[in-house]
Amino acid sequence: MSAITAASATDTRSPLPVLGRDVLVPLVTGGEVTYAALDYAASAPSLQRVWDDVAAYAPYYGSVHRGAGYLSQLSTDLFENSRKDVAAFLGCRPDDQVVFTRSTTDSLNLLAAVLPHGTRVFVFETEHHASLLPWQGREGVEVGFLSAPRSPREAVETLDRALAAWRAEGPAGGGAAGPALVCVTGASNVTGELWPVRELTEVAHAHGARIVLDAAQLAPHHPVDITASDVDWVAFSGHKLYAPFGAGVLAGRADWLREARPYLAGGGASRKVAVRVRDGVGGVDVEWHTTEARHEAGSPNVIGAYAIASACKALTEAGFEGLVARERELIAKVREGLAEVPEVRVLSLFGDDAPRVGVISFVVEGWNSSHFAAALSAEYGIGVRDGLFCAHPLVRTLLGGEPGDPGECGAPEAAPGERSLNAIRVSFGAGTPDEHVERFIGAVKELVRDGAKWSYRTEDGRCVPDRG
Repeated sequence: MSAITAASATDTRSPLPVLGRDVLVPLVTGGEVTYAALDYAASAPSLQRVWDDVAAYAPYYGSVHRGAGYLSQLSTDLFENSRKDVAAFLGCRPDDQVVFTRSTTDSLNLLAAVLPHGTRVFVFETEHHASLLPWQGREGVEVGFLSAPRSPREAVETLDRALAAWRAEGPAGGGAAGPALVCVTGASNVTGELWPVRELTEVAHAHGARIVLDAAQLAPHHPVDITASDVDWVAFSGHKLYAPFGAGVLAGRADWLREARPYLAGGGASRKVAVRVRDGVGGVDVEWHTTEARHEAGSPNVIGAYAIASACKALTEAGFEGLVARERELIAKVREGLAEVPEVRVLSLFGDDAPRVGVISFVVEGWNSSHFAAALSAEYGIGVRDGLFCAHPLVRTLLGGEPGDPGECGAPEAAPGERSLNAIRVSFGAGTPDEHVERFIGAVKELVRDGAKWSYRTEDGRCVPDRG
């Protein structure tokens, strides 16, 4: 990238500069306020460094892999160097592949598509839908759902028992008939709690199973090291890692990826293609790539890949040690503030002392969660999330609900003030100013004490201010 001047690293000790930090939003009660983005678990704002890097590259945009021109060669180098930067960020092994996808969901669907016939997948019912659903309905793939554990130790013991039973199903109890894959999150998108990834990996490998780590919520907050943790694959999304474009990553062992049919058939995935006609019947002989290109058919999202690589470098240069320490302070501030409000119940699977990232979900006695979230936005300029967070089984478990109870992700069925099975989630990270957290705590206390200043109604399944 000799012709491109990338943005220089800046001294960004807490918080890191992000886009939108000075955006003003209107309040329903009148006036404007700086927007407090506290929905990082859904999509984090782009780091200013990432945006600047992408802007520096934009004039040099060109086709990738198949162009002879200078800009094409430059873009190809940038794309492949981005792959190397992501591999370094993840601590990949020398033989690992880094495949660029659209998102964590796309990454796990890709892995599901390349599973060998006869694979048994083990997944906790507490997973995000991106980890819970891709394995369903795959020919030759069976899924075993593991019940919600109430401690990290119980999670490890539950997996150990399930894999032991799987092995016992093999011929004369001597081993399972096919391969096995364990899918587990690194940090919950509902509670923020860290899962015992290393211990689960040891159990999986002890029983001859492989493991894929959903790092969508972990990678933006903590270092992820494939070699150190010994996981087989890692999946994550750029839009949660402070990169503003639609790209994701699946990184890890190459053998299943090399041996399976391409995730998408088309240009870029193929090395050689020849059409043959015999007795009037046509066919195509194809030799597929064995590199990452095998599963990257079509023109790749170069800017998305570069944005992810830029974010990886920015976080590494900022230093996770300092980022983690500051985030722990913010977590403590939020939890202590919420603990001062008796009507608030924070949701937790592993208990109050469990280590976690900056993701906290809660419910407020006497409030429909959508109503509360709408008031935070309309009256205080605070953006949070409400619903079941694309983790319906987990939230229902935490709220003590039944499978048929009302409530769905992002579209509560109850009117303001009525009970509905949903919660409120506040989430933050490297770009969150202290003032946003302090404003949030003050707003929660004021809403619980005084009630909303405005009236609200349900419109298209959402609670919104009633503007007459």
